[in-house]
Amino acid sequence: MASVTQYAFQGPKRGADRAVLLAHGAGADMNAAALTVVADALAKAKVPSLRFNFPYMSKGRGGPDRPPVLLAAVREAAAELAKQAKVAPDRIVLGGRSMGGRIASMVAADADDPLPALGLVLLGYPLHPPGAPEKARVEHLPRVRVPTLFVSGTRDSFGSPDELKAAAKKVKGKVSWYWIETGDHGFKPLKAGGSTPAAALTAAAEATVEFVISL
Repeated sequence: MASVTQYAFQGPKRGADRAVLLAHGAGADMNAAALTVVADALAKAKVPSLRFNFPYMSKGRGGPDRPPVLLAAVREAAAELAKQAKVAPDRIVLGGRSMGGRIASMVAADADDPLPALGLVLLGYPLHPPGAPEKARVEHLPRVRVPTLFVSGTRDSFGSPDELKAAAKKVKGKVSWYWIETGDHGFKPLKAGGSTPAAALTAAAEATVEFVISL
């Protein structure tokens, strides 16, 4: 058991027909701005969401848990969201930031026991470690069969637009894109572009809400 104990539920507790799970990245917890801004936008649209901490973050450890623990934590958190939002498991959009989104997509694409999902929201999908494109994390993508939104910065060192588009061709579900112009892996844009980190996060949140409502 993953033993996820720290949750943050937002939005209506009844009457919704869908809900969104938001898993955090490797170096930040469930209160990272990239997740809270999205959760706030979803709440305004009357879409419930749930953020949670992976066990290693709750315990104050530096590095992420092993994959089986991370995968189990997503399943546990999804069940908690279905319970709190009073929606069926297959009405949940799975996703999250960087590592969290990748783990969510792996759970949805599990070869033996895929977790039901309405769709996937991948905020800064970490396609490969910076400078190591040969280590692409794509093995499970051919088993992704639900609508998938990729939100990514155009100068993300974890995967360029061309690399992400090529990898996403493996996804069997419909793929949607939202690009943060000049954004890095954390969506921070270049000052010369005239945007700000806050504006970039707001745009990412709006794109997420639009995608979730469209499903």
